Amino acid sequence: CDKPTAVSPQFANRGIRREKGICLRYRANAINDRDDLLIIYFSYLLGSVPTGILVSRLFNLGELKSIGSGNIGATNVLRTGNFSAAGITLLVDFFKALIPITLTLAINENLLFISGTFILFGHIFPIWLDDLKGGKGYASFIGIIFAVNFYLFLTLGVSWIIIFVIYRYSSLASLLSANLISLISLFYFDFNVSFMCLIINLIMIFSHHENINRLLKREEKKLY
Repeated sequence: CDKPTAVSPQFANRGIRREKGICLRYRANAINDRDDLLIIYFSYLLGSVPTGILVSRLFNLGELKSIGSGNIGATNVLRTGNFSAAGITLLVDFFKALIPITLTLAINENLLFISGTFILFGHIFPIWLDDLKGGKGYASFIGIIFAVNFYLFLTLGVSWIIIFVIYRYSSLASLLSANLISLISLFYFDFNVSFMCLIINLIMIFSHHENINRLLKREEKKLY
């Protein structure tokens, strides 16, 4: 910080302390801004890795966007019939969300919703693809929830399985289980967690809007 300007003797010490206070607040704000940018950059960059595309090329599955729904997520990789490729896609998408959230919790848990938001934005709008069309984000949603709370993760997984077994719609199971997690977090978790769950749940609804339209028209395809 700049050297304190001259002040009258009776206020000299007070003025220096005041300028030092301003200096410390400036440095603290600079650190917070740096943390925000780090979280945004890392969350989006890692979230935008197009796992499905990379795995489908590794397994010689053809052009993933011309298969099934044209989505690059684990569900569409599964439609190729290669369970190993689908499992790897799911795991990588899971961990590319788990890692940034874990980092965020270590740096500043108040930035949870920022990290979760940009992870999903990266997954849905990956910078590595020319058309910026990625997956629906549910696998990364799972990774985010796992990093935040294991019991929420279990609830998410069990609810998805139950809904899917009953209706056999992957999209419906994803939407309803995400909504359930958001609702539970409002009652049993602090503001940081519940607000993040609300935001990422809204993103899930946005990314599944085409599925919602097909479900309403009874045109959605069942997984099997």
